[in-house]
Amino acid sequence: MLIQIENLLTPDQVARFQAVLAGAPWADGKVTAGYQSALAKNNLQLPETSEAARSLGAEVERALASNLLFQSAALPARVFPPLFNRYDGAHSFGVHVDNALRTLPDRTRLRTDLSATLFLTDPEDYDGGELVIEDVYGAHAVKLAAGSMILYPATSLHQVTPVTRGARTASFFWIQSHVRDDAARSMLFDMDMALQRLRGEVGDGHASLVALTGVYHNLLRRWAEA
Repeated sequence: MLIQIENLLTPDQVARFQAVLAGAPWADGKVTAGYQSALAKNNLQLPETSEAARSLGAEVERALASNLLFQSAALPARVFPPLFNRYDGAHSFGVHVDNALRTLPDRTRLRTDLSATLFLTDPEDYDGGELVIEDVYGAHAVKLAAGSMILYPATSLHQVTPVTRGARTASFFWIQSHVRDDAARSMLFDMDMALQRLRGEVGDGHASLVALTGVYHNLLRRWAEA
Protein backbone atom coordinates (compact mmCIF):
# COMPACT_ATOMS: atom_id res chain seq x y z
CA MET A 1 0.00 0.00 0.00
CA LEU A 2 1.46 3.32 -1.13
CA ILE A 3 -0.22 6.35 0.43
CA GLN A 4 0.52 9.89 -0.69
CA ILE A 5 -0.08 12.53 1.98
CA GLU A 6 -0.18 15.98 0.43
CA ASN A 7 0.78 19.13 2.34
CA LEU A 8 1.83 17.47 5.57
CA LEU A 9 3.81 20.67 6.09
CA THR A 10 2.52 24.14 5.21
CA PRO A 11 4.42 26.37 2.73
CA ASP A 12 5.67 28.47 5.65
CA GLN A 13 6.97 25.37 7.41
CA VAL A 14 8.66 24.17 4.21
CA ALA A 15 10.39 27.54 3.77
CA ARG A 16 11.63 27.44 7.36
CA PHE A 17 12.89 23.85 6.98
CA GLN A 18 14.72 24.77 3.78
CA ALA A 19 16.41 27.75 5.46
CA VAL A 20 17.59 25.63 8.38
CA LEU A 21 18.80 22.78 6.17
CA ALA A 22 20.69 25.16 3.87
CA GLY A 23 23.12 25.85 6.70
CA ALA A 24 23.01 22.43 8.35
CA PRO A 25 26.11 20.39 9.30
CA TRP A 26 25.71 17.54 6.77
CA ALA A 27 27.69 14.32 7.24
CA ASP A 28 28.15 11.01 5.41
CA GLY A 29 24.79 9.24 5.15
CA LYS A 30 26.26 5.77 5.67
CA VAL A 31 26.24 6.37 9.43
CA THR A 32 22.66 5.06 9.81
CA ALA A 33 22.79 2.35 7.13
CA GLY A 34 22.97 -1.36 7.81
CA TYR A 35 25.76 -3.41 6.23
CA GLN A 36 23.93 -4.16 2.97
CA SER A 37 22.41 -0.68 2.66
CA ALA A 38 25.78 0.98 3.22
CA LEU A 39 27.07 -0.67 0.07
CA ALA A 40 24.41 1.14 -1.98
CA LYS A 41 24.11 4.42 -0.04
CA ASN A 42 25.77 7.60 -1.29
CA ASN A 43 24.28 10.74 0.21
CA LEU A 44 24.57 13.24 3.05
CA GLN A 45 22.67 13.14 6.31
CA LEU A 46 22.02 15.50 9.18
CA PRO A 47 23.53 14.07 12.40
CA GLU A 48 20.74 12.78 14.66
CA THR A 49 22.11 14.66 17.64
CA SER A 50 22.24 18.06 15.91
CA GLU A 51 19.88 20.78 17.12
CA ALA A 52 18.50 21.19 13.59
CA ALA A 53 17.59 17.50 13.36
CA ARG A 54 15.96 17.50 16.78
CA SER A 55 13.89 20.65 16.30
CA LEU A 56 12.78 19.91 12.74
CA GLY A 57 12.10 16.28 13.61
CA ALA A 58 9.85 17.31 16.49
CA GLU A 59 7.91 19.56 14.12
CA VAL A 60 7.43 16.67 11.69
CA GLU A 61 6.16 14.47 14.52
CA ARG A 62 3.62 17.13 15.55
CA ALA A 63 2.39 17.32 11.96
CA LEU A 64 2.02 13.53 11.83
CA ALA A 65 0.07 13.47 15.09
CA SER A 66 -2.55 15.87 13.70
CA ASN A 67 -2.81 14.35 10.21
CA LEU A 68 -5.86 12.09 10.01
CA LEU A 69 -4.80 10.40 6.76
CA PHE A 70 -1.48 9.37 8.28
CA GLN A 71 -3.16 8.13 11.45
CA SER A 72 -5.65 6.04 9.46
CA ALA A 73 -3.10 4.57 7.06
CA ALA A 74 -0.28 3.88 9.51
CA LEU A 75 -2.15 3.16 12.77
CA PRO A 76 1.12 4.22 14.41
CA ALA A 77 2.29 2.70 17.66
CA ARG A 78 5.73 4.37 17.56
CA VAL A 79 7.53 6.66 15.12
CA PHE A 80 11.30 6.70 14.73
CA PRO A 81 12.57 10.28 15.26
CA PRO A 82 12.66 11.79 11.75
CA LEU A 83 16.04 11.94 10.01
CA PHE A 84 17.09 14.28 7.20
CA ASN A 85 19.12 13.60 4.07
CA ARG A 86 20.49 15.45 1.07
CA TYR A 87 21.34 14.22 -2.42
CA ASP A 88 23.41 16.28 -4.87
CA GLY A 89 26.39 15.85 -7.20
CA ALA A 90 25.18 12.46 -8.55
CA HIS A 91 24.37 11.13 -5.07
CA SER A 92 22.06 8.12 -5.11
CA PHE A 93 20.88 5.19 -3.01
CA GLY A 94 20.80 1.85 -4.82
CA VAL A 95 18.16 -0.83 -4.48
CA HIS A 96 17.78 -1.97 -0.88
CA VAL A 97 15.36 -3.01 1.86
CA ASP A 98 15.27 -1.10 5.13
CA ASN A 99 16.46 -2.76 8.33
CA ALA A 100 13.71 -4.68 10.11
CA LEU A 101 14.61 -3.18 13.49
CA ARG A 102 15.89 0.27 14.47
CA THR A 103 17.30 1.29 17.84
CA LEU A 104 15.57 4.29 19.38
CA PRO A 105 17.40 6.92 21.46
CA ASP A 106 16.18 5.20 24.66
CA ARG A 107 17.86 1.96 23.40
CA THR A 108 14.56 0.14 22.85
CA ARG A 109 13.86 -1.40 19.44
CA LEU A 110 11.28 -0.29 16.88
CA ARG A 111 9.98 -2.73 14.25
CA THR A 112 9.92 -1.00 10.86
CA ASP A 113 6.49 -1.85 9.43
CA LEU A 114 6.29 1.31 7.30
CA SER A 115 8.78 3.68 5.72
CA ALA A 116 8.10 7.34 5.01
CA THR A 117 9.78 10.00 2.88
CA LEU A 118 8.76 13.63 3.35
CA PHE A 119 9.99 15.71 0.39
CA LEU A 120 11.46 19.10 1.29
CA THR A 121 12.59 20.29 -2.17
CA ASP A 122 10.21 21.08 -5.03
CA PRO A 123 10.60 18.75 -8.06
CA GLU A 124 11.49 21.55 -10.47
CA ASP A 125 14.54 22.44 -8.37
CA TYR A 126 16.43 19.23 -9.13
CA ASP A 127 16.71 16.51 -11.78
CA GLY A 128 16.69 12.82 -10.92
CA GLY A 129 16.26 11.89 -7.28
CA GLU A 130 13.08 9.85 -7.77
CA LEU A 131 12.18 7.46 -4.99
CA VAL A 132 11.44 4.21 -6.85
CA ILE A 133 9.39 1.69 -4.86
CA GLU A 134 8.79 -1.86 -6.07
CA ASP A 135 5.66 -3.87 -5.28
CA VAL A 136 3.63 -6.66 -6.90
CA TYR A 137 2.38 -4.19 -9.53
CA GLY A 138 5.86 -3.08 -10.61
CA ALA A 139 8.10 -0.08 -9.91
CA HIS A 140 6.61 3.28 -8.91
CA ALA A 141 8.68 6.46 -9.29
CA VAL A 142 7.74 9.06 -6.67
CA LYS A 143 8.78 12.73 -6.73
CA LEU A 144 6.41 14.91 -4.70
CA ALA A 145 6.00 18.59 -3.97
CA ALA A 146 7.89 19.97 -1.00
CA GLY A 147 5.85 19.35 2.15
CA SER A 148 4.20 16.17 0.82
CA MET A 149 5.00 12.63 1.95
CA ILE A 150 4.86 9.06 0.67
CA LEU A 151 4.13 6.17 3.04
CA TYR A 152 4.97 2.62 1.95
CA PRO A 153 5.69 -0.85 3.39
CA ALA A 154 9.22 -1.10 4.79
CA THR A 155 9.45 -4.57 3.24
CA SER A 156 9.55 -2.98 -0.24
CA LEU A 157 12.63 -2.91 -2.41
CA HIS A 158 13.33 0.76 -3.14
CA GLN A 159 16.00 3.17 -4.32
CA VAL A 160 16.74 6.85 -4.94
CA THR A 161 17.93 7.54 -8.47
CA PRO A 162 21.01 9.79 -9.01
CA VAL A 163 20.48 13.54 -8.64
CA THR A 164 22.01 15.12 -11.74
CA ARG A 165 21.08 18.79 -11.14
CA GLY A 166 20.43 20.76 -7.97
CA ALA A 167 19.94 19.17 -4.56
CA ARG A 168 17.16 17.05 -3.07
CA THR A 169 16.49 17.26 0.66
CA ALA A 170 13.98 15.13 2.53
CA SER A 171 13.03 13.75 5.90
CA PHE A 172 12.79 10.00 6.26
CA PHE A 173 11.71 7.74 9.10
CA TRP A 174 9.99 4.50 10.02
CA ILE A 175 6.78 3.57 11.80
CA GLN A 176 5.89 0.60 13.94
CA SER A 177 2.18 0.07 13.41
CA HIS A 178 -0.37 -1.34 15.84
CA VAL A 179 -1.22 -3.70 12.94
CA ARG A 180 1.89 -5.55 11.78
CA ASP A 181 0.42 -7.18 8.66
CA ASP A 182 0.35 -4.91 5.60
CA ALA A 183 -2.68 -6.64 4.03
CA ALA A 184 -4.73 -6.28 7.23
CA ARG A 185 -3.63 -2.67 7.62
CA SER A 186 -4.63 -1.96 4.00
CA MET A 187 -8.10 -3.44 4.52
CA LEU A 188 -8.62 -1.37 7.65
CA PHE A 189 -7.53 1.76 5.80
CA ASP A 190 -9.89 1.09 2.89
CA MET A 191 -12.73 0.46 5.30
CA ASP A 192 -12.01 3.63 7.27
CA MET A 193 -11.99 5.72 4.08
CA ALA A 194 -15.32 4.16 3.01
CA LEU A 195 -16.81 4.85 6.44
CA GLN A 196 -15.77 8.48 6.24
CA ARG A 197 -17.42 8.84 2.82
CA LEU A 198 -20.56 7.10 4.09
CA ARG A 199 -20.66 9.37 7.13
CA GLY A 200 -20.79 12.37 4.81
CA GLU A 201 -23.63 10.84 2.83
CA VAL A 202 -25.93 9.46 5.54
CA GLY A 203 -24.88 11.19 8.79
CA ASP A 204 -23.33 9.86 11.99
CA GLY A 205 -26.41 8.17 13.41
CA HIS A 206 -27.35 5.91 10.49
CA ALA A 207 -27.77 2.29 11.67
CA SER A 208 -25.63 0.82 8.87
CA LEU A 209 -22.81 3.24 9.61
CA VAL A 210 -22.91 2.36 13.31
CA ALA A 211 -22.82 -1.36 12.48
CA LEU A 212 -19.94 -1.05 10.02
CA THR A 213 -17.98 1.11 12.45
CA GLY A 214 -18.37 -1.73 14.93
CA VAL A 215 -16.99 -4.18 12.37
CA TYR A 216 -13.98 -1.90 11.78
CA HIS A 217 -13.16 -1.77 15.48
CA ASN A 218 -13.69 -5.49 15.96
CA LEU A 219 -11.24 -6.20 13.13
CA LEU A 220 -8.79 -3.71 14.62
CA ARG A 221 -9.22 -5.41 18.00
CA ARG A 222 -8.48 -8.78 16.38
CA TRP A 223 -5.36 -7.65 14.54
CA ALA A 224 -3.87 -4.93 16.73
CA GLU A 225 -0.86 -5.34 18.97
CA ALA A 226 -0.94 -3.08 22.00
